Amino acid sequence: MTSFKLLTVSVLALTLASCGAQTELSLDITNEDTIIVSDNADVKALSELALSKGYGYNITKSLTTEIGPRLAGTAAEENARAWAVAKFKALGFENISVEPFSVDGWERGVETARITSPSQQNLFVTALGGSVSTPRGGIEAPVAYFKTFDDLANAPEGGLDGKIVYISGRMERARDGAGYGPANKKRRSGATEAAKRGAVAVLIRSVGTDSHRFPHTGQMRYAEDAKKIPIGAISGPDADQLDRVFATDQSVTIHMDLNTRATGAKMSGNVIAEIVGSEKPNEIILIGAHLDSWDLGTGAIDDGAGVGIVMGAAKMLMDSGLKPKRTIRVVLFGAEEIGLKGGFAYVDAHKDTDLANHILATESDFGAGRIYSIQAGAGEENIAGVKAIAPEFKFLGIEFQDGASTGGPDIGPMAREGVPTIRLNQDGTDYFDLHHTPDDTFDKIDPEAMAQNVTAYATMIWLASESDSNFKGE
Repeated sequence: MTSFKLLTVSVLALTLASCGAQTELSLDITNEDTIIVSDNADVKALSELALSKGYGYNITKSLTTEIGPRLAGTAAEENARAWAVAKFKALGFENISVEPFSVDGWERGVETARITSPSQQNLFVTALGGSVSTPRGGIEAPVAYFKTFDDLANAPEGGLDGKIVYISGRMERARDGAGYGPANKKRRSGATEAAKRGAVAVLIRSVGTDSHRFPHTGQMRYAEDAKKIPIGAISGPDADQLDRVFATDQSVTIHMDLNTRATGAKMSGNVIAEIVGSEKPNEIILIGAHLDSWDLGTGAIDDGAGVGIVMGAAKMLMDSGLKPKRTIRVVLFGAEEIGLKGGFAYVDAHKDTDLANHILATESDFGAGRIYSIQAGAGEENIAGVKAIAPEFKFLGIEFQDGASTGGPDIGPMAREGVPTIRLNQDGTDYFDLHHTPDDTFDKIDPEAMAQNVTAYATMIWLASESDSNFKGE
């Protein structure tokens, strides 16, 4: 491998605005660190393109600035699909299409909560996605405290009639986001478990790792046989305060008012574009991200960054002059946040046509932190194929990681149908500080980390397109 010093770079970014206007990106960077470049001539060509820092970063900037938040099933998500089609056209992609599907619409309104006894204190709260509304004027009731979701789930049914359930429990911070699953149980199932025991509403400590006074939203679920009661999340500092109040052994009463509404059947959709393969056009490598977002921030980290990464990587490959043998398909999934609707809709739309031709699939949906490892899906050929290309990523600080990956949230439904997968694992240490909050905004993205992501994805799709393996062993 060779190395060089990066001193001052000033470049004109790609034509990224959907109207066709140019956006200039000037970056003056003095970097005394050594940058390692691959000895593979093709990969080196891709990595040198990444020095502009414009790939991916400006695409995410465009999406979050021109469209903003993109709640599934709303006019904003529809506008995002139109933006994506225009952007794909401006960037020179082929076979651009939208595959529509229906979702259950939902919107939030005014949301407030406050402790009314033993003292008057406001709480910062947000409704969880899919929650029913409180009655007009809200609910005021005594509060039953549960340290963890498991404490609630293990409690006898009944006994909480007329009460608001509060579930605490901190999420553990981890680079791979391992704390999310355990913490998310209360968001997903808290309302159902509380309703079984007679509660009239639920508040949870936000599923997040930050100390900001921003509550985290996210989708919840009602069991089919459960009574539907409203559920909201309070910010971490408010949860800490509530925990301290309960530690005094005083009775607590809370008033909460969550004005939400179901809006009926609404349209969502997946936006698809391709670089058609030069020798094996029927064999498909899919890279995706989800286009929708929650409505509190502008959806930059989740998942505008992913949109920029996969679109930028494919555009980088086109600009390099390299011609992939296999087709590179970029999919921007709709309605991921409300239950992976786009991922399931994609399988339904393609299982009888070309799903069997997919040789590899992945999704970027964990922010814009630097990638630290590459991981394969299940199956000997899948693992062998990924291991064969893994050494080419070392110049980016990326090592092979054992263990099977589904490839990402929206890729899971494909993986279950036998599509081989790959995952470029990002550092998510701070991801859940921002996730599903008003703090999820474009300024949180580091352009250099974004460039590393885009380079890694461009390297991956190029090497996979040229691989002798089809990652299936067929």
